[in-house]
Amino acid sequence: MSDASASDPPFVIKRPWRAILVSEFKQFLAIFLYLWLLFALFAYHDSIVLAQHNIDYKPYGFAFINAFVLAKVMLVAEKLNLGRKLRHRPLVFPILYKSVIFAAILISFEFIEKTVIGLIKGKPLADSVPDIGGGTFFGLMIVAVIVSVALVPFFAYREVGRIIGRDELRAILLKARAE
Repeated sequence: MSDASASDPPFVIKRPWRAILVSEFKQFLAIFLYLWLLFALFAYHDSIVLAQHNIDYKPYGFAFINAFVLAKVMLVAEKLNLGRKLRHRPLVFPILYKSVIFAAILISFEFIEKTVIGLIKGKPLADSVPDIGGGTFFGLMIVAVIVSVALVPFFAYREVGRIIGRDELRAILLKARAE
């Protein structure tokens, strides 16, 4: 007879904390770099548009800081397993769902950040609230659509990697293929 009783927990392999830390850092870095690229492109777009009106605009540092903060927000939000109920549906559903949900999260945090910064600078609440998309509902919806579409490649990569394996996806995308 075995010394183990029926109530003993099954054998569980635990990953060392360093492996978990490295994995989390890699995920954070990927999210950060993607967001930094997006925010930098949005900042360059703003500077080009404003330059046409002779307005100097260079908030490139904000792109870095926002990407850093929002990458952590996205990493935490991903741990909530948003869209898990859509995992068995065609990939387009979890990709679009996550793109829309995370766009809403990013816009919400942008709204909160700008409001708090305005209040810290001593502005009244009414003057601290940002006018995202020009301050109109239509403009806000357009910004939401733009951010959602910009997040589609990121979530497409993550979802396809989840299905076929990240190493396999990297090999498909980054390794030379025979003719």
